[in-house]
Amino acid sequence: MFVYSVKSKQIKFILLVLFVIMTIISLFILSNESKQTGNINSVSYSAETHKQRMEFLSQFGWDVVEDPIEIKEVIIPEEPDDTYNAYNEIQKAQGFDLNNFSGERAKCWTYIVKNYDGYENQECIHANILVYDGKVIGGDICSVQLDGFMHGFKG
Repeated sequence: MFVYSVKSKQIKFILLVLFVIMTIISLFILSNESKQTGNINSVSYSAETHKQRMEFLSQFGWDVVEDPIEIKEVIIPEEPDDTYNAYNEIQKAQGFDLNNFSGERAKCWTYIVKNYDGYENQECIHANILVYDGKVIGGDICSVQLDGFMHGFKG
């Protein structure tokens, strides 16, 4: 027969160790979700369906034409150049980092924005949404005019 006694200090220590381990695991899981989806505050980054993409853009106040003007597949470069790095700075400023998806294939959905201040009822303002595995991983609002601009979803 084997008998082992445990003091209350040992139980408290074991519970503390378990709590620390569970906290570390939780932080790791949340960090991976944030890394993949750019999850910030209460914004939904789901973009698997047409409705979810419309809801994503409307969270930032954008009213877009229902049908995308372009849907294309893009490959996130493994070896970034200066142009890509500049674009990724826009992404980082809004909580995304395309470097986490180097070499991956994503879809880019492009919509015409109908309510950009100073450009109402024109087709020169576009919303681009980069989607990987049903989640938004980046994108921008831009003008396709010669002297255009580009910024994150919040503008």
